[in-house]
Order: sequence, then C-alpha cells, then structure tokens
Amino acid sequence: MINLKSEAARCLLCKSGACTAACARGFDPARMVRALYFGNPGAAAECMDPAVCAGCGGPCEAACIHPDFPLRVRAMAALLPPAAARPKVDLAIRFLGVPCENPFFLSSSIVAGSYEMCAAAFEAGWAGAVFKTIGFLQPEEVSPRFDAIGKAGTPFVGFRNLEQISDHTLAENLDALRRLKQRYPTKVVVASIMGQNDAEWTKLAQLVTEAGADIIECNFSCPHMSAHGLGSDVGQNPELVAQYTRAVRRGTHLPVLAKMTPNTGHMEPAAIAAMQAGASGIAAINTVKSITGLTPDCTLPRMDVAGRSAVSGYSGKAVKPIALRFIWELARCPELAGVPLSGMGGIETWHDAAEFLALGCGNVQVTTAVMEYGYRIIDDLTDGLAAFLAARGFASLADFVGTADAEFVPADRLDRHSVVYPAFDRKRCAGCGRCEISCADAGHQAVRIDADGKPRLNPKACVGCLLCALVCPLGCIRHSVRTAKK
Repeated sequence: MINLKSEAARCLLCKSGACTAACARGFDPARMVRALYFGNPGAAAECMDPAVCAGCGGPCEAACIHPDFPLRVRAMAALLPPAAARPKVDLAIRFLGVPCENPFFLSSSIVAGSYEMCAAAFEAGWAGAVFKTIGFLQPEEVSPRFDAIGKAGTPFVGFRNLEQISDHTLAENLDALRRLKQRYPTKVVVASIMGQNDAEWTKLAQLVTEAGADIIECNFSCPHMSAHGLGSDVGQNPELVAQYTRAVRRGTHLPVLAKMTPNTGHMEPAAIAAMQAGASGIAAINTVKSITGLTPDCTLPRMDVAGRSAVSGYSGKAVKPIALRFIWELARCPELAGVPLSGMGGIETWHDAAEFLALGCGNVQVTTAVMEYGYRIIDDLTDGLAAFLAARGFASLADFVGTADAEFVPADRLDRHSVVYPAFDRKRCAGCGRCEISCADAGHQAVRIDADGKPRLNPKACVGCLLCALVCPLGCIRHSVRTAKK
C-alpha cells in the first residue's frame, strides 16, 4: 500500500509528462499526479480509470523520468475516489465593484512582469493580474536575486527575492497595460505603482488610468527598495501612507488598493490612514524582511552578489501564518469593518486560498507558487476550491467569504477548563517512538513505548498539548473527545 500524498510529492511535475504521452488508453497520469500534489483528488479521479489501469502493463511507469524509481501510477490510480460530476459552484465575485471570473490573481512581481506573461496567465485561466510595480524610477537589478529555504525534499518552503520594481521603461509598461486590457476585456488588469513624491504618485495614477487599468494598487510595502522613502519605509508611516494615498486619489477615479507591509508590529494604523485618505481597499501582505542564511562554512551570505548580500523579502508557504494573522487583525478592526481585502502570502493550493477567503478576503494573489510550478496551477486552484465549496453546501464564493472570522478570538477568551487527550491508532502505528521522544524531551513525559513497541498514554501526566500528534510521521495519533479538566 502506498500513500497517495507521499507518492505524488515524488513527482518531478514535468512540463510535458512522459507518462501521459506513453499512455495508449488516452488517460492523463501527469495531470492525475499534479492534481493529487495540489490536494485535488476529484480532478485526479477524472484523469484515470482504475479498472483499466489495473490490467495495464504500465507503459506510463516505464516512461517516467524520475531518477530514483518510476512513480507507481497504477497503484495511485487504484486508490483514487470514484469520479463524480463537477460541482456547480459559481466562483465569480465582484471585488471593488469589478467583476472577476474567479478570485485568483497574479500578485505584483516577476510573474506579472510583461504583456506576454500576463497574457499567458489569462489564457491559462487566471482572473486578474497585478502588473509588476511601475514608476518613473527604472532600477538596476542584481544577480543572482533569488534564494530559497527547503526541508525534507521540499525546495520552496520559504523564498527570498531581491527584485525591485519593473526594470522596463514607463512607456513600455503603460503600453503593456493598454494592450492587455484591449485583448482581454473581461480580465482584471491591476496597475501597481510606486512614486517618490506626491507629484509622481498623482501622475502615475493618471497614466495607468488612461492606459485602461481596472484597479490601482499602491505599493507602500516593498521591503528592499534601494532608495529611502519608498516601499516599506512608506508603509511603516501612517502619515506618509495617507499623504501618498491622497496624491493617488487626485489622479484617478479608479478603485485604489493600498498594499501593506508586514514589517511592522501593527498594520491597522497604516490601513486606517489609507482608507481615510481615499483608498477603496487593502492588500496584504507584502514580503517579510529576511536573511535566508549563510554558506555552509558561514563565511559568505547566500544569494551571493559579488561576495555580499542584503536584507530582502521573504515569501512562500513559510509566511502564510504571518499573512493570515494580519488579515484577521484587519478584518476584526472596528475602523476597517467591511473594508475589501485582497490577501496574499504563501498561497500554493486551493485550501490555502480558502483560508484567506474564509477570513474575509474578496480575492487572493499568488506569486511564489507560480514561480515554482507555473501558471498551470490555476486548474487545481479553481477545481479544488469549487469542489470544497460544493461539499460545504455553498452555491457561490461570495457566500463563503468571511465565514471563519468569528471563530478566532483573543487568547484570553479561549476555553481553559477542558482538555483533549491523544488517541493512538495502534494498528497503523509502526513503533518508531517519535511521540515518546518529543513528549519526553519537550512535553510532559506522558507517552511511553510498551513492550510491543507501541505508545501508551499516562493521562495523569498528559496536559493535552497534542505535540505527539504533530510529530507522528504516519498520522497515527488523533484527537479524542474534549473533556473537562479534573
């Protein structure tokens, strides 16, 4: 027996799957594996027929280019759920008054850095794109400018970039915006702008409005602009946020998003200042200031730029908890009640997106996952989200937005009079002892391995922290029924 999630994680996610090309039955094993990789088993089930695959000689497996051993496609197909009809859920939503065919946008970055790239994303199914930030400044970029943190075979747990705003000319960028809106009138074109003074902010707003943008996003948050008074320097100063928001409002009638920085203790003051100055909504979060590490001998920085490096923005899966915290704080702030939110930070799967939407975001923006996997992930983002909403009984995305906000409360309002003990699945347990190690060295010495090699709980010592469940590599520890503390 194989584990579907683990086996899918081995896939190289090839551009053109040799496994699919080799299938004489016309099935799509590459798409099946990719759907499983991104947590979308319903779409995976549409790609294969387990009964047919069971009697097949496995040319897909023979064609697999994995350097270790081929993916066990037939065994994976045998574990797929029965194929079912696609759910009828409307993913369309209005954001800032603008109709969007789904909530998925490219965020302002290299993934939306040119006409050709945004056009390819629109063709793939993305609803909108926040074009890479434009301004009168045309920066000179460094090389290399990316770095990543990985763990246990996952290369992009966290990602760091040192890119600044667009290095194309202002004229080139305005032409790209104009052409995108002309060719894709139903897609949402968002112009991200950054000025160095009031006059520049106003002029940029005028220019992108004339170019046909649907929405303007003010970049008050880039953490590594080379000049002071730009990016996160603005976002950390509510007065400056208000000043530049007013300058933008003087130059446009379009909806205006203020993009906030997480490089501050509290985001609400800057967000409130933006809204009071004329913003239409808030986008959060931009990247987190970071240093990803040094070389193995600790003599040089990673992302080595001629022997030096610099603090720059951290993104990817690792920042999602930080992003969700800020989104929740914005959503619950009385002065920001009902303010439209555009969420981003670590969104890779449809479930990641659903978390932002449940906390109150009207749309979500993605960069790092596209950098790793490409625009093609939009299929699993939309399919997976639609299936999830259908299973929960939602007929539309709009009905789901904000449904989880009330479930989070300040820590002093949590139930502290009950406990949840771990329950061990002793049949599935392999006897590795990881639960005992963690409980002994970082818990309350409540778990012991019996003579049969399986865990046993001492309820008198257990406090219900559930660390053991988190460290179990096979998922053999679940939560029991909550009971009152004795």
